[in-house]
Amino acid sequence: MPLQGYLKDLFDGAGPSSGPKYAELESAWLKVVDQEGGDYEPSSDYLRSLGIPDEDMAQVAVPHLLDNLGIDSIEDGQSRDASALTPSIAQSPHLGQGSSSSPVIRQASHMKGGYSLHDRIKMHLPISSTFSALIGLLAGKRVNEDIQSELVEILGFEGNGLSLVEELLRPGARDRVVEDSGLLGNKKGGANGQSQSSGNTYLPSSRLNVNATKGKQKKQAIDLSEMIGSSEDIARRIHAQLDRPKALFSDDGPRVFEQEILPHVYTTSSATSGMSMGGKLAMPAGTTREIFETHESVVIPPVMAVPPRVTERPVRIHDLPPMAKGCFPNYVTLNRMQSIVQPTAMNTNENLLICAPTGAGKTDVALMAILRVLSQNIREGPTSHGSGFNIDRDAFKVIYVAPMKALAAEITRKFGKRLAWLGIKVRELTGDMQLTRQEIAETQIIVTTPEKWDVVTRKPTGEGELASKVRLLIIDEVHLLNEERGAVIETIVARTLRQVESSQSLIRIVGLSATLPNYIDVSDFLRVNRYQGLFFFDASFRPVPLEQHFLGIQGKARSQRQAQNMDRVVFDKVSELVQEGHQVMVFVHARKETVKSATKLKEMALDEGVATFFENIEHPKYHQYRRDIATSRNKEMKDLFEAGFGIHHAGMLRSDRNMMEKMFEDQAIKVLCCTSTLAWGVNLPAHAVIIKGTQVYDSSKGAFMDLSILDVLQIFGRAGRPGYETSGVGYICTAHDKLDHYLYSIMSQHAIESKFIPGMVDSLNAEIALGTIANVQEGIQWLGYTYLFVRMRKEPMIYGMSHEEPRDDPQLGNQRNKLIIQAARQLSTAKMIRYDEVHNAFVISDLGRIAAKYYLKYQTIEIFNELFHPKMKNADMFAMLSQSTEFDQIQVRDNEIEELTAILKSDHCPMEVKGGVTNKHGKVNILLQAHISRVFLEDFALVSDMAYVAQNAARIIRALLEIALSRNWANNAILLIDLSKAIEKRMWPYEHPLAQITTIQRDTLFNLKKWQDDTEISELRLLTPTELGDRIHMNERHGGAIRDAALMFPTVSVEHALKPLSHELLQLSVTVTPEFKWNAKLSSTAEPFYVWVQEEGGVNILQWRSILIRPETSSISIDFLIPSGDNPPESVTIVSASDRWLGSDTNTVVPLTDLVVPQPPPEATELLDIPFLHISALDDPLLVKSYSRIITAMNSFQSQVFWPAYHTQANLLLSAPVGSGKSFIGEMAIWHAFRHEPEGSVMVVMPTLGAMLEMAAKLRHICPVPKRLEVVILSRHSDFTLALSRKGQIAVTYPGAIMNEEDETILRFLPNFGLYVFEDLHLLDDLYELAIARILVVARPIRSRIVGLTASLNDPTDLGEWLGVDEVNRFSFYPSDRSSPVAVSVKSFTIPHSASLIKAMIKPAYDVLKASPGGAIVFVPSRAACRTVAADLVTQSGTEMDLNGFLGAPRLDVEPLLERLRDQALYEPILRGIGYVLPTMSAADTSIVLELFASGIIRALIVPREAAWSLPLRSDVVLLLGAQYVKSDATKQDRQITSYSRVELVRMQGFAISSANPQSGGGRMFVMCQAEQVVSIQSTLSDGLPLESSFPEILSKSSSSGRWAGSGLNRMLRERDAPPRPQLHRPRIPDMRKRDLMDLIGWTFFAKRARSNPTYYGLYPDNEAEGISRILDKWFEGREWAQVNWPVANGEKKAAGKKGVDGVKEEKIEGEHSTIIGAEKVGGDGAAGVEGEVAADEVLPEAGVGERDGETVEKP
Repeated sequence: MPLQGYLKDLFDGAGPSSGPKYAELESAWLKVVDQEGGDYEPSSDYLRSLGIPDEDMAQVAVPHLLDNLGIDSIEDGQSRDASALTPSIAQSPHLGQGSSSSPVIRQASHMKGGYSLHDRIKMHLPISSTFSALIGLLAGKRVNEDIQSELVEILGFEGNGLSLVEELLRPGARDRVVEDSGLLGNKKGGANGQSQSSGNTYLPSSRLNVNATKGKQKKQAIDLSEMIGSSEDIARRIHAQLDRPKALFSDDGPRVFEQEILPHVYTTSSATSGMSMGGKLAMPAGTTREIFETHESVVIPPVMAVPPRVTERPVRIHDLPPMAKGCFPNYVTLNRMQSIVQPTAMNTNENLLICAPTGAGKTDVALMAILRVLSQNIREGPTSHGSGFNIDRDAFKVIYVAPMKALAAEITRKFGKRLAWLGIKVRELTGDMQLTRQEIAETQIIVTTPEKWDVVTRKPTGEGELASKVRLLIIDEVHLLNEERGAVIETIVARTLRQVESSQSLIRIVGLSATLPNYIDVSDFLRVNRYQGLFFFDASFRPVPLEQHFLGIQGKARSQRQAQNMDRVVFDKVSELVQEGHQVMVFVHARKETVKSATKLKEMALDEGVATFFENIEHPKYHQYRRDIATSRNKEMKDLFEAGFGIHHAGMLRSDRNMMEKMFEDQAIKVLCCTSTLAWGVNLPAHAVIIKGTQVYDSSKGAFMDLSILDVLQIFGRAGRPGYETSGVGYICTAHDKLDHYLYSIMSQHAIESKFIPGMVDSLNAEIALGTIANVQEGIQWLGYTYLFVRMRKEPMIYGMSHEEPRDDPQLGNQRNKLIIQAARQLSTAKMIRYDEVHNAFVISDLGRIAAKYYLKYQTIEIFNELFHPKMKNADMFAMLSQSTEFDQIQVRDNEIEELTAILKSDHCPMEVKGGVTNKHGKVNILLQAHISRVFLEDFALVSDMAYVAQNAARIIRALLEIALSRNWANNAILLIDLSKAIEKRMWPYEHPLAQITTIQRDTLFNLKKWQDDTEISELRLLTPTELGDRIHMNERHGGAIRDAALMFPTVSVEHALKPLSHELLQLSVTVTPEFKWNAKLSSTAEPFYVWVQEEGGVNILQWRSILIRPETSSISIDFLIPSGDNPPESVTIVSASDRWLGSDTNTVVPLTDLVVPQPPPEATELLDIPFLHISALDDPLLVKSYSRIITAMNSFQSQVFWPAYHTQANLLLSAPVGSGKSFIGEMAIWHAFRHEPEGSVMVVMPTLGAMLEMAAKLRHICPVPKRLEVVILSRHSDFTLALSRKGQIAVTYPGAIMNEEDETILRFLPNFGLYVFEDLHLLDDLYELAIARILVVARPIRSRIVGLTASLNDPTDLGEWLGVDEVNRFSFYPSDRSSPVAVSVKSFTIPHSASLIKAMIKPAYDVLKASPGGAIVFVPSRAACRTVAADLVTQSGTEMDLNGFLGAPRLDVEPLLERLRDQALYEPILRGIGYVLPTMSAADTSIVLELFASGIIRALIVPREAAWSLPLRSDVVLLLGAQYVKSDATKQDRQITSYSRVELVRMQGFAISSANPQSGGGRMFVMCQAEQVVSIQSTLSDGLPLESSFPEILSKSSSSGRWAGSGLNRMLRERDAPPRPQLHRPRIPDMRKRDLMDLIGWTFFAKRARSNPTYYGLYPDNEAEGISRILDKWFEGREWAQVNWPVANGEKKAAGKKGVDGVKEEKIEGEHSTIIGAEKVGGDGAAGVEGEVAADEVLPEAGVGERDGETVEKP
């Protein structure tokens, strides 16, 4: 009989009473299995283990058999059709009659690419179990609308998943796919061929396959209901398995609990225990419980293996891709669990949750996910790498989050070794470890802990930038969610999920976990597709079956009786196992306990007479190991080895530990007593492991805690030797009252719950500080990503909600809102955020930012708020520090008091301790001082406590330092700097600083402290080695060592200069110079220093900076702004302090008693409220016609100044805000000049070449043709020569051209001009000043008219006097005097200038841009920042779920415009309404971006700082992201942080006015800057610019204009010979050169300001002339004239050949010869720029500043 008929006969006879036929049934099963090459074990033993009688086995076995055969029912008419079997069985040659047994292949009616819909689905779902689940769903009776969401979940979003769902929902498609699958049998049956509904009926959230048949077939088919009971029986059994009581009824009727059918859940009913209806623990079958005199024992037998499914096949390594083969060395196949997961792990990007027992091989699954990332980052093309794979190693990061530092080290070692051949670097990042930027760039896989990754991702840059490149996040031991640390896992997962959604980037999450009951909840939390990415494997998948023994030791906790019982029970078990020939590992929880336990076991073995069983003298390597161990200095280890025992703990030498590991692995030791670190760090299995006691001292809690379930599982994972033994045994010996706790927990009885609520306040603060949450609504969304949200919906009552709340509010919006508001109020009370309850908005404060950065709890901040005050002492600091909540767990134990008292009374505790030894805060204080004093402690618990205290104190005291600096508390800041260094260096501030240099020998250092303890470092440097050797009573060599150490000890010197900027503002210029020899080993790459200016009393800091000294740093200049006023303080103090080295600090007192500040400025000109003059007031039809094309009426300024400018000949000075139309007044003066002298000449002087070209073009455009006026550009010598013969000309020039001409030419040329207009005098630098002085020498005597135009100045009095302007014609307006006002808002940040600062500004910048109705120009510090800020704004837009961002037109209309872009990086930002302009961009791209912004299509334009001089557009809103930039020299080595110049700030402010038209609206300027810049910026933007002379820079040869100014000065002076040297017998001959220079100085602006503000120039009041003369004396002292001369420009021109005066090529512009300089222009205080539009390629010749790669560099 064919096999299929035989099976059919068996099936027909298998009824409820046909038990004896089970043997034949099972035999048939095994035959089929054998044909398929399977390796299944008979399941009769498995069924009997469940307590099922033999006569009832068929009722249970038949459905089980059918399920494994892939058959749901065999009905009449199918007995001869092999299609009833699974396709693989049906095609077997053993099934009989040739082709008649082959299944019928039906052709689908709709084909694509030659494949039917069924085939395409089959290819899309290669995993057969998933495909079977889909067929079951399709075969059900539910309508399409009900199953579409489940179809999407099964088929996924990848590939053509969505299109397949769409096809399946078409009419008739479901039936065709079910028929073609053949999995549910033929749908037609019976005599009349009517359609039957046989097969699976898919039930959502159910694992029940219900066979529905009708009519006569019901008796002939196998009816599941007869075998497993009615629906009521099913419901009753399901309820009986629930782990705690549930609500059985709801308003809608009975509440039926159905478990969802999931394709990748592998479990048996014996694998997990259940709960009885009474809530009592129900153990697996075979569990025994016995009670003895010493203990109670519960034994859990090993779990029977889950029978393999028909579709399972082991994955062979040689079948894997080439990249994977090399990562699995010495593997032949993957194990069963790994083979099941491999297709999903390596071939998809699905999130994964792998729940499997310890030792099942989950780490290799993580490696598969890593290989998936590597395969996706292979670049095309050849490679020189030895692996043959061209991997883009910079394109991705993989993060592996391990629960413990020891495990992280093991994973790092393992992955590093497995992936080394691919060139992949793996690094550990745990604890206090930091990675440099270079190390981050070089590393592809980072192994860390949850807390460390939380800290890292709280940083927006540096290590925090890792998050932006992460493509895979692997979280090991996810079941830690149930412990206190679980809140951290929730935080990092929520942060990652939000990043995925906001940035639209792919970050795959892989969770690895031990078996847990509510794995579906965890998969939902990790966003895992249940049908594809969720894999659950019960304990039967353990590589070696484990028998678990739970022993509850009798006796009171920690009593002597319990200890005796514990020793007895442990010995009995060890002795029994050793006598059976097994090795045993005994795990204890203290280092000393290893020796103590091993010694006790040895003694008891001797007493019992069984010591010989432990000895291993007959081992072949015994004598070799005995010789090896004789070399160890560990006496206990030697003694125990002789008896067959070993010890292992982290306190042993590495060599001793290696020896023990090798001996135990080689079975030369029978029993190894060790700590749990061995279970985590080293893979050293044994047949049996025994956990002796479960009380572990936790230094973080300061008390004995229960051994964590994670540790128990890890230790049990060491039981059994894979490949050597077939079983393992694990014993846990615990207190009797803890027995049920470990039974419940380890047997996975309790669903794991969220622990997020206790830590939610601090987590919320971290997100607010990071900028991801700014209001309550965003906080609510954030909670939706947590495991807390998942569990609140499932178990509301556990989390304080009513049972009905999830039904009424499915998304728990009210509960989440309540939690967020409650947490926000707590943060607001702690002053960590500012909570606006009206608008539900959050703003982080300095306290909140510092708490997030240093991982402080909000309760600690509340304590600091109460105790921290400006005047504290060191003892007060330590007392406050000791009260931090981070130390709340520290407890005082009676046995410690004696040792603590001894420390307190000794010299090791120099500071007073409040509370003494009996107070836990006092204990913390004592331990902290003991740590600094390097005290050796005897008590092990005290050692752990001290390590914990020191580690946390170092972090907390750093936070206190930042709080003190944020509050400007000078006294506290310097104390905290010293105390933080004391903790880190473990030495007191009063000890000799050279004790920190580890290269000094101990005896040398001892003598130094003894004989020269009070000698300063600076004094030691001045002594010779011999002198030093004598002083310390040693030889020259020792003296040389001391001197070398002193020379490389990091110190700095501080110099200062006082520069009053106004009557109320003093600039203190500080120069910090390194005074040490750089040593890379000692100082690494940089030395951080704090520099601040504090008040006379030393309580308050006026301003502070943090600086970095690098090897190439020559000096660092810092400007501090100090309010002075009428009563300045008598002195201030400059403090410098190293952030790393004790004893490296300086105090420099700056007296202010002789300070002379400028007089208060006169009242500004009142802006009159007069009617706007119409342009017809010009009374010149030609000019009216010309101007009417631009304006129709003058604005307020122009109307008020029009009369003196246009109708008088008087000199004029106009000081008005940028963008107010000042140039119009200059033009009025020009037209006035030609009204009276049509053939006259006028000169307009612009500060820069580019401004000159722009002004010339503008005047040509305005100048009416009939006037026959010629606008000429004067830039070369020939231009000046031609201009001598012209009449009726407007000559436009710039200082460089004027100073380049010889004096003879200038003297003939300048008298021809009746009017000189000086534009943008606020940009007055040394060259511009010298050029004006040269003009004034000629113009003043002939009374030529002078008109000066400048931005608003703080005091223009001296400027007006210098230009010869009468007071009545000086018009000085405040910056706020505008017809269209500009509102200025300044927001300060305390974050140092860095990428972190810009990141912190993104969220507030986004809010400003969203609130702006029109466009906004965003200035950023560098070019590189443009792209970064654009990308961050795009990300922020995604976070806000704002797809259009700042786009002012439909995306579909904008996309065609972007096809012309060359820079593809612009594409995504522009689609969000964000653009940027860079000098390096193509002209076409620049034009497109500017056009889009001008037309309002994009509303955010990001530009670098230097664009303030060239940007041709304006806007209603200007936003500054930072007001500092990095300035470096040409080598980019010496980098310094430089503030924006005042001129740049005013220039940027001018862009906030779209037009000078009086009818235009006002603008807004938002400045985000450092806190110390606020005073300067506000003063500049509200009071006007201070203007000082730069002429002294020429004399000091430090001119920013370089040789231009020096050459020009030479031309203005008559050449004279130097006088002869003075001799005794000859009278002194005066130096006429000096007299000439003094005469020249009289024509400069410097002569005016030297009298008004002498302190600024280092002069003394009422004696300025003498001071200037002294400067000139130094200039000429000991030098010949030729040595003083600067190179002349004529010589330069000759050397340059045909190049122009600037040494660059000449080009023609509108018919005129001009010099074009092909570089960008950057402003400084002396930077050039003009009001209005400036060409993008202009540069000030004298401003040798440019930019490379986003950093400003100073050109040599």
